[in-house]
Amino acid sequence: MTAPRNVGFLVRDGVYNTELTAPVDMFHHTVFHTEPGMSVFLVSPDGGDFRTFEGLRIRADYSFRDAPVIDVLVVPSCEHSMDSDLEDEVMIDWVRRTAEDAEYVISLCDGAFVLAEAGLLDGRQATTFPSDITRLAERYPTIDVHRGPLFVHDGKYITSVGGVASFDVALYLCELLYGAQAARGIAGGLVIEWDLTKVPHVVVPQDS
Repeated sequence: MTAPRNVGFLVRDGVYNTELTAPVDMFHHTVFHTEPGMSVFLVSPDGGDFRTFEGLRIRADYSFRDAPVIDVLVVPSCEHSMDSDLEDEVMIDWVRRTAEDAEYVISLCDGAFVLAEAGLLDGRQATTFPSDITRLAERYPTIDVHRGPLFVHDGKYITSVGGVASFDVALYLCELLYGAQAARGIAGGLVIEWDLTKVPHVVVPQDS
């Protein structure tokens, strides 16, 4: 790949800091450890300001209407990822359409509910925030929901328990795309010891 991978984060009011900033940190730092690395940007429904659950006010880079092609779509958890956000048909449709052309789609914590509502996890294996695993399994019975691993990779979809483990799933994708040496370098820049073999995770074999 000769151009940077476009990594678009879906953001809206109530997004949780860690699920946003942890993978942003990891993916932004790819440019210091591989060429060409990733181009990271934020996409909100209207392209305007949004406020995180913890109170940070941040401006998005793009709206749903003018966002560039997204190679890696990241869906962090938000305050209402399990209720009213799932009724936002415009957002769910945008996620569904964007995921179709994306190389990878990552959810953090309850962002898995958004992917599930869009029908992207039907018949797949996935995970979410530990205390919400039962709720995900009951609401979307076609999904094989895991309890235990920090993230599950099935096809182009990678779902994570979120929280501090948001660093792990981001580093996993960095290693997958750019190799273990790059991933260790990226981790070291944030004083994180990285060894994928020590991270509980599931990679679902795919039919050839």
